Amino acid sequence: MKKKTVISWSTGKDSAWATYQLQQRDDIELVGLLCTVNGQFQRTAMHAVRVELLKAQAEQLGLPLDIIEIPFPCSNEQYVAVMTKATQTLIDRGVEQLSYGDLFLADIRAYRETHLKGTGIEPIFPLWLQATAPLAQQMIAGGLQAIVTCVDPKQLDRAFVGRHYNQAFLDDLPEGVDPCGENGEFHTFVYAGPMFKTDLAVTVGEVVERDGFVFADLHLITVAD
Repeated sequence: MKKKTVISWSTGKDSAWATYQLQQRDDIELVGLLCTVNGQFQRTAMHAVRVELLKAQAEQLGLPLDIIEIPFPCSNEQYVAVMTKATQTLIDRGVEQLSYGDLFLADIRAYRETHLKGTGIEPIFPLWLQATAPLAQQMIAGGLQAIVTCVDPKQLDRAFVGRHYNQAFLDDLPEGVDPCGENGEFHTFVYAGPMFKTDLAVTVGEVVERDGFVFADLHLITVAD
C-alpha cells in the first residue's frame, strides 16, 4: 500500500530534491504540498518568494498546494496554533506522512517530530544526514536549477544573493559555508529540475536588506511578458 504523503515545501532546492527522491519510490503517493506564507507580505517564510512563484512550482509538480498563512510578526504560540490547525486538516484527509528536506540540524528535526507525535502522521526526512558537498554536486548534475533568494550577510557576502546555484557558485563559497546552506547561510528558489514537468522562467529584480537578511526579489516571466 502506498502511503499518502505531503511535502513540507520551502520553494528551495532541499525540499525540491527530497520531492524528487520520493517521486521515484513505489511506496509513496504524493498528495500535496504544504507551505507557510507571511500573511502580510504574501511571500514564503524565510525565502521571501512571491506567492505567484510558489503556485507556479506547485503547478509544475502537479500537486495541490495548501498555503498556510502566518501573521507578521509571529510568536511561537501563534505559529504552533496555525500549524496545529494545518496538521488537523492533513489528518482529516488521511495523510500518513509529512516529508521534510532537512539535512542534519537535529534540533529542527526534533521539533518537527515533537509537533507530529501522536497525530498519526509520520515525519520523514529523505535527505537526512547526506553529506552536503556530494549532495550539492548530485543536485546540479541531476538538472536542478535554482537562484539564491536570501543571504545571511553575517555568514556570506551579500554579493551571492541573486546568483544561480551552480558549480561556479559552489566554487566561490568561502571556507566554512555549507554548500547546501544548511546553517542558514543562504536560501534558494528552484525554477527547473527533474521534479518539474516543465521549467519556470524567472528574472531577478530588486535586492533589499530587511531584518538582518539580504533578499533578491524574483519575478515570474509569463508568455505575455
